[in-house]
Amino acid sequence: MAVLNHLEPQRVFRFFEELCAIPHGSGNTKAVSDWLVDFAKARGLRYVQDQLNNVVIFRDATPGYESAEPVILQGHMDMVCEKEPGCAKDMAAEGLDLVLEGDTVSAKGTTLGGDDGIAVAMAMAILDDDSLSHPAIEAIFTVDEETGMYGAEGLDVSVLKGRRMLNMDSEDEGIFTVSCAGGARADCCLPVTRSAFSAPVLEISVTGLVGGHSGAEIDKGRANSSMLLGRVLCALEEKTDLRVISVCGGLKDNAIPTGSVALVAADAAAAQAVCAEMDAAFKKEYRVNDPAITVSIRPAETDLLPLDESSSRSVVCMLTCLPNGIQAMSADMPGLVQTSLNLGILTTGDDAVHASFSVRSSVATQKQMLIQRLRCLMERLGGSVSTHGEYPGWEYMPQSPLRDLMVQVFTDQYGYAPKVEAIHAGLECGLFSAKLPGLDCVSFGPDLKEIHTFRESMSVASVQRVYAMVVETLKRMH
Repeated sequence: MAVLNHLEPQRVFRFFEELCAIPHGSGNTKAVSDWLVDFAKARGLRYVQDQLNNVVIFRDATPGYESAEPVILQGHMDMVCEKEPGCAKDMAAEGLDLVLEGDTVSAKGTTLGGDDGIAVAMAMAILDDDSLSHPAIEAIFTVDEETGMYGAEGLDVSVLKGRRMLNMDSEDEGIFTVSCAGGARADCCLPVTRSAFSAPVLEISVTGLVGGHSGAEIDKGRANSSMLLGRVLCALEEKTDLRVISVCGGLKDNAIPTGSVALVAADAAAAQAVCAEMDAAFKKEYRVNDPAITVSIRPAETDLLPLDESSSRSVVCMLTCLPNGIQAMSADMPGLVQTSLNLGILTTGDDAVHASFSVRSSVATQKQMLIQRLRCLMERLGGSVSTHGEYPGWEYMPQSPLRDLMVQVFTDQYGYAPKVEAIHAGLECGLFSAKLPGLDCVSFGPDLKEIHTFRESMSVASVQRVYAMVVETLKRMH
């Protein structure tokens, strides 16, 4: 039984409900991809379906818009599949159970997939409606955005003529996103050697930090426990003969670590004094952003031999000199982080110390500069740097006719101007802007709450307003 069939605009909510009936988690997109192809075939629309299951559907310009440049409508068809505890639904094989309560659409016991099913539904509604006025449309439906933007990465863009793109993959009505960071993971490896050293074994810990996401919260001024651990070891090295045994901290490269630990061999009294001094210093430095920060020390035991003098000094140098945190702020958008990196994972093996960084920048040359800085230091210490998981940024365009048009349409409709923002994280817009030079793009969407959780919900009224804005934007694209 249809739950949303009485809602306006009917096409949008009908297609959204049809989509929700098809399992479409990341990696499980063949069925929804074929459904999109069937939609195109039934309406005589030209389409492309690639081996990844990406689909592009084309519709000709309406009368009077033949000379206008094509416009791209874009969203991803995959969703994050999460369930509340005790939910028996097999999300790989069963559709969602939609719930409508007042203005709110949700799914019983599971994620809703409004991120980004609503973009799919709005694009299909436009393709289906003969009453609308618009330029030629190229509707891109990508797969596996949620697991790494693999669909956008693999899409052959040679079939596209448009250089204006409406990316409908944001979750806050009234906010236009116009730039995002590119990124990469940089893994630093420092080979070490070990030898016997006669001194007490001590465990030094830096704990109690707030942490947070290394993109969205890198601007909060919070400390990185592994970098602070390096400061403690550097201060201790100045006071006494020190041998590092191991260093570790953090679990994910994109999370600011909240606790880090070192095993060392050193004079206990000297180490106690240094730890007390650094504890006081850190508490003062981070009294606002990390008030619970603590440096502690206790006797320990280990079967590992300490690093030799040269390796120990190299580890201390690495943790002291590696760049970390905000490196540059945007000149175009005040308050926006442009370039940063985060030492997220620090581990020690028998013969090497590893430090993994998440490197981000909305300017490609600055991202590469940071990777080169890491490589330059590590190679001089006798180590190396490897990179993987690289994705391009989406650089802010000072001149954007599409942004100007959409701001005007929004202001006319809502009676106030939208917020124009950039984010220090990744979007498919970055991949498309790298593949389509000169791409003019804006990312937006209706209000979605608690995405990627079983509490996810979508506002009906917000969908109605945003869809009306999209339709009017297309109408004004002469």
